[in-house]
Amino acid sequence: MIRIDDLQVFVTTTDAGSFSAAARLLDISPALASVAVQRLEASLGVRLFVRSTRRLRLSDDGVRYLTHARQALEALGNGELALAQGRDEIAGTLRLSMPSDIGRNLLLPWLDEFQQLHPNVLLQLRVSDQVADLFTEHLDASIRYGQLADSSLVALALAPSNRRTVCASPGYIARHGLPKTPAELSRHNCLRYVMGEQTFERWSFQTPEGMEMVQVMGDRISDDADIVRRWAVSGLGVVYKSKLDVMDDIRGGRLVEVFPPDYGQPAPLQLVCAHRTSLTPAVQVLRSFLAARLERYISG
Repeated sequence: MIRIDDLQVFVTTTDAGSFSAAARLLDISPALASVAVQRLEASLGVRLFVRSTRRLRLSDDGVRYLTHARQALEALGNGELALAQGRDEIAGTLRLSMPSDIGRNLLLPWLDEFQQLHPNVLLQLRVSDQVADLFTEHLDASIRYGQLADSSLVALALAPSNRRTVCASPGYIARHGLPKTPAELSRHNCLRYVMGEQTFERWSFQTPEGMEMVQVMGDRISDDADIVRRWAVSGLGVVYKSKLDVMDDIRGGRLVEVFPPDYGQPAPLQLVCAHRTSLTPAVQVLRSFLAARLERYISG
């Protein structure tokens, strides 16, 4: 028998790139993640990953099986969502925080749709790029990018394979040229983002030669990620953003990706709760709802 949680570990490991990264996303130990994949491999009678001391990659069988594993998990998620949508307990106040850019431009209309499906849910939104304190701000959940610094929190994956990407507008590239390597970014006007007291001005990349970090400079800094993206669309500089934040601009030709997709640092999108008792039916239904919308959005 194939266990559903083993399928989830396999898919998350593929998206995250390692057992340790997948374990952090799933709130389990790396050893448990490795055992789950080994158990799945034993059930299937194939090797899903090619392992070495330095990297983990899908085998040919793993590549063939991945699509089916994703479809199985999506079908189960849709079934759980359909059941949950018929429950009377999907009601009450849902206090949620989310980042400014993806919050305003992508998630907000989806949340409107969610409330139409569940009119008994009262939604309270906190839109900010500063990390919300789930405890002191009495939040039910927070939508966040990146890995959790606090291992006591509970993280539910929304878009685990999301990465950052360097972009610039066609107009900026026409005037200043296209950076060929990360090192060349030091000669460009880089639009920087600040969180709290820390400015995001050391940009890291995973190149074929290994990890590379570049100190960047520019004439604009903001603590609002949406403003930084708008500056880039206006041709004012180069930006290093979550791919989800700029996907519409890339598809619409307003921004151009500078480097290959695998250069960017991982930026998984997660729904975070203070503890497992916070996983109310409303939070779980919201997670399934958003994960399904994001899956379609990314593949579309």
